[in-house]
Amino acid sequence: MTLNPGTAANLVSEIFDLQRAVRCIASASSRGEGIGPALHFVLRLVNEGECRATRLAERLGVGTPVLSRQIAELEEQGLVVRRKDPDDRRAHVVALTPLGADKLEHLEGKRSAMFQEYLLDWTEGDATRAADVLRQLTKSLRSDPGRQEDTA
Repeated sequence: MTLNPGTAANLVSEIFDLQRAVRCIASASSRGEGIGPALHFVLRLVNEGECRATRLAERLGVGTPVLSRQIAELEEQGLVVRRKDPDDRRAHVVALTPLGADKLEHLEGKRSAMFQEYLLDWTEGDATRAADVLRQLTKSLRSDPGRQEDTA
């Protein structure tokens, strides 16, 4: 099934509007925390498991110099640790420290509370359906369109 161009354009516009709204909430929830939304996102990815800095940069869609600066800032705050990769001593792996895990839990709780305030008129069903659709959308956007067979 193929979307018509107008529907696809409308969807893209709505995604960008959502992205801007979420970015505003993320910025507001980070105020006074000593860590902005970009570093918060790095912490979230590092929390998924120790990994190489180059892999983190790929997942974030940033260059290694940008990520290196972000990791250095998180290291200075004691939130992550960088060490030599035991499998390849030329590379580094990044892991969350206990302080980093506590900070991430605090930030996630603060952001979730802000979302709860914005969504006071939503039901659990509304939120669950929205999360399901967003999960499906993300999965589709991460897939390789060249691998999908045309069933039309």
